Amino acid sequence: MGRHNFLSIKDFSPEEIHYLLDLAREMKAHPSAHSGVLKGKTLAMIFEKPSLRTRVSFDVGIQQLGGFSLYLSNAEINLGKRESVYDVAKNLERMVQAIMIRTYAHQIVEQMAEYTNIPIINGLTDYSHPCQAMADYLTIQELKGDVAGLKVAFIGDGNNVCHSLMFAGAQLGAHVRVATPAGYEPDADAVKWAIERCARTGGLCTVTHDALEAVSNADVVYTDVWASMGQESEAAERRKIFLPYQVNAGLFRRAKFDAIFMHCLPAHRGDEVTDEVIDSAHSVVYQQAENRLHAQKAILLELMEYRETPEAQRITRRERTEALSDFAI
Repeated sequence: MGRHNFLSIKDFSPEEIHYLLDLAREMKAHPSAHSGVLKGKTLAMIFEKPSLRTRVSFDVGIQQLGGFSLYLSNAEINLGKRESVYDVAKNLERMVQAIMIRTYAHQIVEQMAEYTNIPIINGLTDYSHPCQAMADYLTIQELKGDVAGLKVAFIGDGNNVCHSLMFAGAQLGAHVRVATPAGYEPDADAVKWAIERCARTGGLCTVTHDALEAVSNADVVYTDVWASMGQESEAAERRKIFLPYQVNAGLFRRAKFDAIFMHCLPAHRGDEVTDEVIDSAHSVVYQQAENRLHAQKAILLELMEYRETPEAQRITRRERTEALSDFAI
């Protein structure tokens, strides 16, 4: 694949996204085939924002591949205050082989990538959540087959999860429809990029304020919390504004009869989604959560395994791509 970092879905070609998803499916099907491949390598995990799924999936993933993880909370680092991003980056690159960072400003992961010579993985920023999107579309592929042409409806806040869902959908040719209250639309530049990439892949990206329109005949219905971390003070006001965008049984019935329900979790039951939807047979939220592990193992393998020589990387990738052809959808 030839990429040094994993910062945004936008940084890759559609072919590279397909390759990573194929690799994730192959690793999920044959986990023992890759045990030990990262023996002796350490992943530093910087958490300015706490997380259950990100922490466990990266921790377990690197260990299943034979490596080690090092958890660094805000108390140890306090980026930009106790130590500059530059100093943290230059220290860590001499001791570990890759850094996963979960933080607020997207600028921080970009700076970390600029300052280091080791792979940087975006575990989440306020702008994007690329690892989540990889797990999302891995799940959709498992349940629906080819993503191209599928109708994916995102209902709620035009946040980081929404951005990466649009980016990956545009790369894979999906028809992504986003419905938000007025004033809570996804970033205009993010929408512009998705629309431009859709022109190359046959996908579609539309933004509306009509939840019924977005969900109508959808293959996938996706939602997220109405107030993300750092927006707790807005939660009560947002609840009033977003209540018409709750994914309940009435709204979900507008989707296809075999539609699936997705949520990146944690879910605020009774707010963005009701129990009757998230606990229904249509819900795949736990399969989706598990797939964080497999998608991220593919990312870790691709970024960390073969970095000794460019020639070794080229040969290995060619052989792996040929081997993965049996798993292509």
